[in-house]
Amino acid sequence: MNNYRDVIKAPIITEKSTGLQQNENTITLSVDVKANKTQIKQAVEKIFNVKVESVNTINVKPKKKRVGRYVGKTNRVKKAIVKLKEGSSIELN
Repeated sequence: MNNYRDVIKAPIITEKSTGLQQNENTITLSVDVKANKTQIKQAVEKIFNVKVESVNTINVKPKKKRVGRYVGKTNRVKKAIVKLKEGSSIELN
């Protein structure tokens, strides 16, 4: 990855991720499929100016979808659950 902005695609805002953000000081992000934990940690620290404690990743496999007679698959994505150190916070509103 040449640019830190290529690693992080978008925040994931759901009820569960909002609860994690408020209670456990973690954020959930959609990241590039080829990014590893070290690259994700560096990108979050550089873009948001925070300190990262840990990074957990989840590979979400594509699901089969059907529209009429046409069959396809959804895109595969990678999620990163980033735990921030005490005193660091990010507002994703």
